[in-house]
Amino acid sequence: MLVKILFLLWLILIPCQVFPQSGQYDLVYLWDKSLDNVLDYQNRLEEILDPDITGNLRIVCRKQGDYGLIYDHNGTALNSAQLMVQHSEILRKAGLPECLAVEDQGYYQLYNVSYGLGPNLESMKNQYAKVYHSLGSEVGKNLFIEQTSDNNYTLIYRRRSDRSSTYKVARKHTKLLKRKGISTAIIAEKNNPVVFGESSHLDNATSYTKIKISAKKEPAQKIVSSEPKPKSKSKPAPKPEYRANTDLAEIVPTPSSASGKKGVEQAIESFIKELRRKGKISDDEKTGWMVYDLTKRESLVDINGELRFQAASMIKPFVALAFFHQAKQRELIYGPKSRKNMELMIQRSNNSSTNWIMRMAGGPSRCNEILQTYYSDIFKNTVITEYIPPGGKTYKNVALPSDYVRFLQALWDDDLPYSEEIRRLMSLPGRDRLYDNTPIPQGTLVYNKTGSTAYLCGDMGILVPHDKSGKRYPYALVGIIQSSSRPRNYGNWMLTRGNVIRQVSTLVYQEMKKQYHLL
Repeated sequence: MLVKILFLLWLILIPCQVFPQSGQYDLVYLWDKSLDNVLDYQNRLEEILDPDITGNLRIVCRKQGDYGLIYDHNGTALNSAQLMVQHSEILRKAGLPECLAVEDQGYYQLYNVSYGLGPNLESMKNQYAKVYHSLGSEVGKNLFIEQTSDNNYTLIYRRRSDRSSTYKVARKHTKLLKRKGISTAIIAEKNNPVVFGESSHLDNATSYTKIKISAKKEPAQKIVSSEPKPKSKSKPAPKPEYRANTDLAEIVPTPSSASGKKGVEQAIESFIKELRRKGKISDDEKTGWMVYDLTKRESLVDINGELRFQAASMIKPFVALAFFHQAKQRELIYGPKSRKNMELMIQRSNNSSTNWIMRMAGGPSRCNEILQTYYSDIFKNTVITEYIPPGGKTYKNVALPSDYVRFLQALWDDDLPYSEEIRRLMSLPGRDRLYDNTPIPQGTLVYNKTGSTAYLCGDMGILVPHDKSGKRYPYALVGIIQSSSRPRNYGNWMLTRGNVIRQVSTLVYQEMKKQYHLL
């Protein structure tokens, strides 16, 4: 860091001798041969950098074939170097490598196929359905509606590829969509916020009475344009409508003998043991894995389900619940500003938005009090004690893997206030470790929340695959890896541990596939 500060001082004193002042400069955070690794890294940066910065993060490619993650700054040499020092300090506090200021050359932007642009979201959803039906689920997995900087909506097939090959795909799709009256174009990848994707589309198109265990429906929620109302200090909160689900206590089974363990649990234990033997997971790293079949109401995996782990960003749906509990009691109003911050908190895991939601809900202690008072049958050992500190260094909030599973079951059963909205938030397209970059087939619904700190990598969520007839079989999955010491190369540690969670998720899917004859 001292070297970069000295470098900045040198730039200030002798700017003309360092870089040509006519050039433009960006910040580069990572170069990697794997696009998936770059996407995972981008997901981490979106947690710790401000939204006005993350909106200008771009994935680019060099001629030699490796991908880069840059902040498309287009600044002068001097202000880019100043920004480099600021960002490097944030990254250093988060345990990530520092960034560099580089001249805007030697790499090119990536492109997607577009099928329309306009101000009407519902119209774009109709367009989405036509394109999805015509081009199939292979394209559908990467089909999204994005919100542009001028508040329009665009329907894209996210290829993240070079201009020439993307143009060829666009021409092919034009021919396939001609009868639908849909034309195509190519547009540069801008990292726009995604508001609608495959899970959202399939969720809308599928009747919950067919795929859910519980047929209960939450009353329609009115979205009010104003923001939180002042709380009354003298009037007690109305008694909540939430009732304990007696099934929740049965999620955590009594420890089974080695011979009585289910096949998928044995497979996961063997897999983790082999990774430890090869040195892929260190002795000072503890792991937690839980799988709960929401169709049979049966626990399939419980490995360290009762150990406390750092919650990281996986605590954020719990914060949302504390907010929505008060919204249902009319102590808070879920308006446009809170909705926007809720989306940033869950979809992009933004820490500033998380702290805003937490403040509106009364702070960490109030959130914790709500969970322990009204949802104690779910949160057996969850503790929310801090706002997310600068750099995302949140180590004090903790939870059990089994707490996540009980929360996910209650969410699936509509037993929580604003269950439908929480599911919508958790289904918003984003980078995950349960489905993305796995062989789990297209058309699987995913409701999840990832979590990362300098010591932890995790994901928790519900996956809803289907069989050939279209019948769906939901299951909850939690995967956590936590190190007792700070990894030397945190960036690589996070990427490799994320891939371990993906491999475990694949093992679980293969077991579910055998049980239910899934695709």
